[in-house]
Amino acid sequence: MLLLLLRAVRHQRWTHLRRHARAARAQRRALARARPARMSVEADLTGSVTGRTQVAAVIGSPVRHSLSPVIHNAAFAAAGAEWVFVAFEVAPGDGAAAVRAMQVLGIGGFAVTTPHKADVAAAVDEVDPAAAALDSVNTVVRRRDGTTFGASTDGAGFVESLRAAGHDPLGQRVAVVGAGAAARSVIDALGRAGASQIAVINRSEEPAVRAAALSGRASVAAPSAIAAADLVVNATSVGMGTDELPFDVSLLRPGHVVADLVYHPLETALLRAAADAGATTVDGLGMLVHQAVLQQQLWTGTRPDPAVLRAAALTELSARDA
Repeated sequence: MLLLLLRAVRHQRWTHLRRHARAARAQRRALARARPARMSVEADLTGSVTGRTQVAAVIGSPVRHSLSPVIHNAAFAAAGAEWVFVAFEVAPGDGAAAVRAMQVLGIGGFAVTTPHKADVAAAVDEVDPAAAALDSVNTVVRRRDGTTFGASTDGAGFVESLRAAGHDPLGQRVAVVGAGAAARSVIDALGRAGASQIAVINRSEEPAVRAAALSGRASVAAPSAIAAADLVVNATSVGMGTDELPFDVSLLRPGHVVADLVYHPLETALLRAAADAGATTVDGLGMLVHQAVLQQQLWTGTRPDPAVLRAAALTELSARDA
């Protein structure tokens, strides 16, 4: 009996050791497959970052999930530019300090996100007309003389995304749903792009009045104005990660162009409903991509290929969803 027990223990032990050895071999094979790719990335980084490399960064809080490093670095790499893009977590209230640090450290450019856009607008030496109207900056350039220039590329990026999709807002009747920061940028840019009428639709009247004041072509309107518009823009966060709709989609019709600033998911419930109604749709990733193109043009003087940035963004979003 004792002999049988010893044999059973020995067998169990060897079985465990064999399983452990197989697992270790599988892990080594996986590491061997992964190592070349990892080493190639490290080699690319060490080969491209030198003493001449310019630095750009997104500043905000939080910035952990920002797509900016992904799309900007993809564009820099495709152009062979001696630039690298990073993310800086900057606490609320420290936007102006970040601009001073930019000047001291020689950082070439900032992309600015929540909650620093207004603080940075007040801290830079000069702003463009859109930033002045909005009292908001999403891009900072450090000039050769050390002074700083602030711009707002969000709204212009939206207009560029429309044009890239074949829809020029010149002479168009537009309905903008929302009155927050994104909506304000869009309203300002659509007015500058020559939209004939801009109906501002929002649940709360006071923010809508302030947003409509950005353009002489804009006015506060009821949701029914959507039916008469040529272009309908969802400038709210409704639909981000949900199937909620920002307005009554029975107002949509064939001939409408419907744009949604939400880009995650890429096809929102609104865009699906718009397509079902026979409307043409424009997803929200275009605005992100084209405003970033304008940022790089300000920083480097060259215009990257939007397709490079879009492909990088789609790859990253797909990886995050996996």
